[in-house]
Amino acid sequence: MSPGDEQGYTETGQTRTRLPGGDPYGGAPRRTGRSSSRGLVTVVGVVVLLIAAIAFANRGDGSAADGSADKAIRPKAASTAASGTKPVDTRSADIPSGFAHTEQGAQSAAANYAVALGSAEMFNKTERDSVLQAIMTPSAVRSSKAAMDKAYTPDFSQSLGLYADGTAPKGYTFVSRTSPIGTKATEATSDAATVEVWCSGLLGLAGDKSTNPVTNSWFTITMKLEWTAGDWKIIAHSQQEGPAPVPGDDKASSSEDISKAVDEYGGFTYAR
Repeated sequence: MSPGDEQGYTETGQTRTRLPGGDPYGGAPRRTGRSSSRGLVTVVGVVVLLIAAIAFANRGDGSAADGSADKAIRPKAASTAASGTKPVDTRSADIPSGFAHTEQGAQSAAANYAVALGSAEMFNKTERDSVLQAIMTPSAVRSSKAAMDKAYTPDFSQSLGLYADGTAPKGYTFVSRTSPIGTKATEATSDAATVEVWCSGLLGLAGDKSTNPVTNSWFTITMKLEWTAGDWKIIAHSQQEGPAPVPGDDKASSSEDISKAVDEYGGFTYAR
């Protein structure tokens, strides 16, 4: 579906060696092997300490001594680790609802709304309107329905091997699923947030004679959310391709296996 420098520094130093007093070519005695070794150990120790100081200054977040320069230019990316917090325990139109009034809640809402926007229900007018009613802000529902009606046309459905109303012919299974891979909030205030959801999707018609087999795609959906009526809702959303990994060497499954998997494997409620 639609649209997620370190600065280092080097230091150089000079070591000044003081020659013994007197005539360097004559009268003064030469240093003994022990004193030369002691001098070498001293120089090596200084170099080791210098390297350790540089490594310490550049460890972790790559900041310098006070961190001010790097902190000004490094992005403040959210942690990619899952929070482990259960997002919701309620549903509206079979879509998770009642998300927390926090940035994390906005990201959880966006992930679940991405699933809804990429579902097979979007190809049926009645079910699509129900989805949009549940996830859009009240002020955006009408315009969103109109925009989606222009996108999900009978011609589009038929190009995928479906009937004009978005249903699959007998003996075939229509597959349209979206799985969020991760989320990122690019903007967030107490009552508004912009969230990007990186997704993988399945789309196609499973059947022995299907000319539109189920294929995989990668895309990123960007959602602008607003806190309204006690929940996060979408004001607007857009989609762009990728980021997509290099395809693997997996052997494609049969249409029967794909149909069986769609029927037997349920979806998830996603949390940030």
